[in-house]
Amino acid sequence: MAKKKKTGLYIGIVLLAAVLFTVYQFLGPVTHKTEKGFLYIRTGTTMNALRKQLVSEKFLSGLTWFDLASRAIGFKEIKPGKYRVPRGTSIINLVRRLKNGTQIPVDFVVTKIRTKEMLAGRMGRAFEYDSLRAIQFLSNNDSLRSYGLDSNTVMAAVLPLNYAIKWNTAPEDLFDKFYEAYKRFWNEDRLKKAADKRLTPLQVITIASIIDEETNITADKSKIASVYMNRLEKGMPLQADPTIKFALKDFGLKRILLQHLNIISPYNTYRNKGLPPGPICTPQLATVDAVLDAPQTDYIYFVANSNFDGTSVFSSDYATHKKYAKMYQDALDAQIKIRDSLNALK
Repeated sequence: MAKKKKTGLYIGIVLLAAVLFTVYQFLGPVTHKTEKGFLYIRTGTTMNALRKQLVSEKFLSGLTWFDLASRAIGFKEIKPGKYRVPRGTSIINLVRRLKNGTQIPVDFVVTKIRTKEMLAGRMGRAFEYDSLRAIQFLSNNDSLRSYGLDSNTVMAAVLPLNYAIKWNTAPEDLFDKFYEAYKRFWNEDRLKKAADKRLTPLQVITIASIIDEETNITADKSKIASVYMNRLEKGMPLQADPTIKFALKDFGLKRILLQHLNIISPYNTYRNKGLPPGPICTPQLATVDAVLDAPQTDYIYFVANSNFDGTSVFSSDYATHKKYAKMYQDALDAQIKIRDSLNALK
């Protein structure tokens, strides 16, 4: 009798250990730390492909408990997306997350982006689709017509903000986010300010994009805006150096030379009067407001200050402008001469 009790006790202990082991395998920390920390499940992934991915990307060491949990919970349909799988996630939590499609959004942060090709590259790196599909959408006038945009003006709707959206989204879904933010930004007050200056929102953003490429000095932005609006009013060419860089697609160009001004491009504001066809970067929202709040001035010209503090000197007649331009050029030549002398001593 004692022997039977002892045997029963052993069996009970074994059964309890088996139950605890099973519970631990389902509820305990199982997943490993991985390099990415995220599980990206592509559209069209099968269950078998997902199982292999979990092991190959080292989220799991084996699939026995994953398969058991999947059957127990009824996980059959794969939902593509970006999933956070931190180290120590239990099998049950992992399977539930995948079954429910509890993915995390991509935080797509727009700062300064100069071209739609650059935007497409960013999109291709951040989402499931590649940059080719992104640029096809951004260059398709038929797709953009519903937004009142085209392939030249498309970047006007891309405001420098943070956009949260699913990883397996389509390019048009992300652009819907862009456009929603754009419409919110252009509220009644801003639309009235633009209309008072006889400008459209697109024209305001285009001017702001040129200004952001001209200067980082906040105090000068409204004055530069007044220069450009005065030139437009007088039918003068803008003669904005940043548009030449955009036309050449050479954004590292330090000095605009006479040879650069000959490029045939609608973005060459030395050859063409009026604004270029679209913005040359995604301007800061504060710069857009600086254009809307630009004061009325008689400024027609501006040039970099000869003390190299980043500010500009403004003038309303060409003779004064030539004087300041010569001061800047002389200071620049002197600076280059000093630099060359120092290099020769090395």
